[in-house]
Amino acid sequence: MEAAYVFRVRFTLSPRGVRLDPEEFETTARVPAATPGEEGWLLFRDALWRGEENDSTYARELVAERLPEGVEVLSATFSEFETDEAYLDALEDEIGRDLAAFRADSVTEVKHKYFGSSIHVR
Repeated sequence: MEAAYVFRVRFTLSPRGVRLDPEEFETTARVPAATPGEEGWLLFRDALWRGEENDSTYARELVAERLPEGVEVLSATFSEFETDEAYLDALEDEIGRDLAAFRADSVTEVKHKYFGSSIHVR
């Protein structure tokens, strides 16, 4: 069971005694998703809305805290939620236990409300 939040990231390095060309780089970062029901599993509810991050500063910090010192994240844009079937099933079950917490009438509504169409099942 595995899932990740995928971000497009633009970053720069803090070089010592050299000049970089280019000075900025782009990459894809995958932030592992917490197991449904465990601490941190509600990241999607707290950080996403219709498949977009609702706080660009938080998104940058979320990625930056996982990178080595000297890497400055300039931007982090949510791209998609990658998951396997087992994780998605567990996520749907956990969401379904308390739809009121999401102010929704169905699991499908919750997924659309927070992820938009950005769920990619592998």
